[in-house]
Amino acid sequence: MSENLQQSEQHSLSMMYGTYADILFVLFPFLVISMQRLWDGQLYETLLRPDLSIAAAILAGLAIGKFVLGLVSNRDLGRFKERIVFFIALTLFVVLGPAIILMLSIAGHREVPGFVAFVQPILLIIAISLYTTAVSISNILTRSGGVSASSSRTAGARLDETGEPAPATAQHEPLAIPRRTGGDSL
Repeated sequence: MSENLQQSEQHSLSMMYGTYADILFVLFPFLVISMQRLWDGQLYETLLRPDLSIAAAILAGLAIGKFVLGLVSNRDLGRFKERIVFFIALTLFVVLGPAIILMLSIAGHREVPGFVAFVQPILLIIAISLYTTAVSISNILTRSGGVSASSSRTAGARLDETGEPAPATAQHEPLAIPRRTGGDSL
């Protein structure tokens, strides 16, 4: 049992490193832009430009992708669909929508209100939080989906010579592609 716990911790740690590597990869170009503006003595102007909203929108899009991945990863996860759809809607409503509105508003006006300097970093922090949550939820759902699916398979599985369940080979359902009916021609 200790080995399973250690593998689980190792997997969680690897997922955390991968998640933060994604975030750093997205934020790297904006860091370079900020460093250049700092060099030019215009760091405050960075907060009044759409850079942070662009980064927040990118991370929100990645978060939505991870939520959708968790949603479609396993058919047995129907009980979690409402929660995942809630997080998708939350990401759209709290981060992606405001980030896009800020980008368009900042790009379309010469005079940018001062509150933008506070709103953009908050949007970025929320986007980072939602992305890490999305990765965690997707990881939990795919792992719990695999556990529940494998435990239901082992209930009727054959036993090996020691009386333990024989290792099952991965069996995936084929992709159901609807067929065209009628005389539709391209």
